[in-house]
Amino acid sequence: MFDEKTQQKLNYYVYLLVDERTMQPFYVGKGKNNRVFNHLACALETNNVSDKYETIRAIQNAGNQVLHLIVRHGLNEKTAFEIEASLIDMLDFLQFGLTNRVGGQKSIEKGLMRSGEIKRLYNAEKLNSIESNCLIININRKYQRGAGKEAIYWATKETWTIDKRKLTKIEYVLSEYRGLIVEVFKVIKWYPKERGYTPRSKKYGQKKIGYGFDGEVAEDTVRNRYINKSIAHIKKRGAATAIRYRL
Repeated sequence: MFDEKTQQKLNYYVYLLVDERTMQPFYVGKGKNNRVFNHLACALETNNVSDKYETIRAIQNAGNQVLHLIVRHGLNEKTAFEIEASLIDMLDFLQFGLTNRVGGQKSIEKGLMRSGEIKRLYNAEKLNSIESNCLIININRKYQRGAGKEAIYWATKETWTIDKRKLTKIEYVLSEYRGLIVEVFKVIKWYPKERGYTPRSKKYGQKKIGYGFDGEVAEDTVRNRYINKSIAHIKKRGAATAIRYRL
């Protein structure tokens, strides 16, 4: 733990939690005072369930330690947010397997992007409506930025909580990544698939039926209507749902 004098000097800081076994970071955070050490205490509470806490427990159960690496200190809060977001974007891109649940602040608008994505972001037409036979699926959490069309398909195809009664009407799925429609797929068939609840759900550990689809890139007459269009203007900040039936 940091003593009082150290805490006063630190101000805001950005830190990494590092697995001693691999010397790789598994969590990026920001905070003040003794925030960096709080995760270990929370991991001791067995009712705290998340990938981060499970990783901490696994490290400790193996007789190793979680290393606390202070990346920058003496920061104001705004700068700490920006550094944290940059680190999360970079380490996610490099596939370090971070346990952070969400990206950093403004990672959608200003996060790591390829040059082509930057151009699309600032030149994209607004998409204000979709046909009733279309569904938008957000793939922020599943798609590895810049990984290509095949990766977009696999990030989009399963497994989603969708009303079974609506499936027969959905002919096209629009893949949305950070506010942009990055691909459009024509559904060949829908199929059921068992999936678990997220760690944040009260039903975590139980199973439910979700749905996925087999498909192909949509014909140009449909694809060109939606591809590279933006829905950033209608997205509510912090919205948790990945599915949109209408705009």
